[in-house]
Amino acid sequence: MTDTVLPPHVLAPPVARPLGLAGHAVCLGGIVNRELLRFVQQKERFLSALVRPLVWLFIFAAGFRSVLGVSIIPPYDTYVLYEVYVTPGLAVMIQLFNGMQSSLSMVYDREVGSMRVLLTSPFPRWFLLLSKLVAGVVVSLAQVYVFLAIARLWEVEMPPIGYLAALPAFILTGLMLGSIGLVISSLIRQLENFASVMNFVIFPMFFASSALYPLWRVRDASETLYIVCMVNPFTHAVELVRNALYGVFEPTSFAVVLGTTIVFFALAVVAYDPGRGIMGRRGGPKGEAA
Repeated sequence: MTDTVLPPHVLAPPVARPLGLAGHAVCLGGIVNRELLRFVQQKERFLSALVRPLVWLFIFAAGFRSVLGVSIIPPYDTYVLYEVYVTPGLAVMIQLFNGMQSSLSMVYDREVGSMRVLLTSPFPRWFLLLSKLVAGVVVSLAQVYVFLAIARLWEVEMPPIGYLAALPAFILTGLMLGSIGLVISSLIRQLENFASVMNFVIFPMFFASSALYPLWRVRDASETLYIVCMVNPFTHAVELVRNALYGVFEPTSFAVVLGTTIVFFALAVVAYDPGRGIMGRRGGPKGEAA
């Protein structure tokens, strides 16, 4: 009896093929599509995202119109009503809440959802996290422009070109707020703890900013609070969008928002690295080995 000699291609282990650009595009499209499907199926999420800014616009802004009118400050060429001033800040507030909502889904997904599988796939973790950010930004853009359309019906009008000029600003601010949310999600292990942590993030960021009142008014009231507002990246996100809606580029706000995005995204990549970050010290999602 003779031994059977197998050909070399049978004995050799399979060689992993590079994923390539097409593979990454399919992965990105799948993550974005899943986030959009989740958004469409959860109609209450869309409505709740609009309720908060619309309450401020229709009720508080109308009540404060005569008290908190805004004098001539950039990018405005004339005196503006309070509701005109707060609209950009309320639009960015939608992105803030959406970024935190996306982070909440990340806490669930990395434990028992789709991200648990994706984080063990051959795709680089930075690419998976960036895809998650892009998906969140796409959802937030839909919410933001619906809000701006409703605000326009309420006679809060910006230059028509401003709605297009503000698109890059909204994308960048969405990436920044989503990156901050990713870092926070890496620190949370249980969904029950997420809401309490968010209260210490969302409300200080929103109220200690220029979203609801000009910084010169803040400075007149408290120099310390003014400094806090100036170092708050949400302030610069609001100012970047506010100026973009009037066709003005604000370089300082752009630099702060871009820098904050890079720093927090890098922190998120490290935190989700099973060999170095927080996920590694916890054993990865559901015990994933490094």
